[in-house]
Amino acid sequence: MADSPSAVNLTVPEFSAAMTGGKNFTLSDYRGKTLVLYFYPKDNTPGCTAESMSFRDLYDQFKQAHAEIIGISRDSIRSHDGFKAKLGLPFELIADPDETVCNLFNVMKMKTMYGKQVRGIERSTFVIDGAGKLVKEWRGVKVPGHVDDTLEYVKALT
Repeated sequence: MADSPSAVNLTVPEFSAAMTGGKNFTLSDYRGKTLVLYFYPKDNTPGCTAESMSFRDLYDQFKQAHAEIIGISRDSIRSHDGFKAKLGLPFELIADPDETVCNLFNVMKMKTMYGKQVRGIERSTFVIDGAGKLVKEWRGVKVPGHVDDTLEYVKALT
């Protein structure tokens, strides 16, 4: 998927990763459900907190649309557990410190932060259908309104 400029309509390769709650994420465990994967730069930063809270606040509506939400960043499980508890997130977070999942979805980018070039996660959201096919992607996401747009798209799938 990382080689393709747009991998929409391609099947997402199987992958596994550690996630909060002492669980292990495996893509095939979500077959039959719509899966929303949102990649964010860092726990406990303003934009990432706002985005995660928006997904939290609309979580019941995503569940009604038969969708599961998973957040992903390079932070550690320990950081994720604290972030999840602090915000009361009802969904799990994947820890990807070695960037395996980030590279699969091609979300690592050079960004300018405080005038310096840094490598980091480009805020992105992906929707994978119940058959494991990538059906929608948003890259370079701006937080305001994004979660609402994602929910509208997911509702339209059902």
